[in-house]
Amino acid sequence: MDATEISPGLWRWTGWREEWKENVGSVAWQGGEAICLIDPIVPPDHGDEFWRALDRDVERLALPVHVLITIYWHARQAREIVKRYGARLWGHAPACGPIERRAGAISDLFLADDALPGGLRAFRARGSEVVFWIPEPRALVTGDVILGTEEGGLRLCPETWHPKGGGQSKVRENLRALADLPIERVLVSHGRPVLENGRAAFERLLNE
Repeated sequence: MDATEISPGLWRWTGWREEWKENVGSVAWQGGEAICLIDPIVPPDHGDEFWRALDRDVERLALPVHVLITIYWHARQAREIVKRYGARLWGHAPACGPIERRAGAISDLFLADDALPGGLRAFRARGSEVVFWIPEPRALVTGDVILGTEEGGLRLCPETWHPKGGGQSKVRENLRALADLPIERVLVSHGRPVLENGRAAFERLLNE
């Protein structure tokens, strides 16, 4: 497990996914009177260590826990976290069915631009998938739609991952709504995150 505090209250950690044969990323944001866990994974080889660390943070901060999902494939261990901490599970309304099948009952449905815990804001990326913007650390959190490259840049997911009526041109059109955000960091689930000069990397992605 690789867990890194990127800025005060903003953490990214990884866990192995056998079906991908790679480590994938999850994000925690402790701010706005909430603990927000985005696409949370419990690292299979470090489960005890993970739970001890999260238990300590939840007890120390004494804040409500919220679980947010970018795309239903990333429900991961949301069900266990909700049960353990009495957390609220937030789901993008168009994805409520698939999320509930994987993570249990959603307590809060949202649409893009609805008020979210921790000051988060959701933007529609493609189909029912969203990306989350965390204003204070100027971080964009993505699920499958944007991937990190080994060179430290960003790329869109392959065409084969898109639902019908989607495709990369439609995704770029949707993502242009984020172009004016002061993005410093892009925390991807797959690949290497961008930890500085995020806006420049995001602009290159849009203009490819």
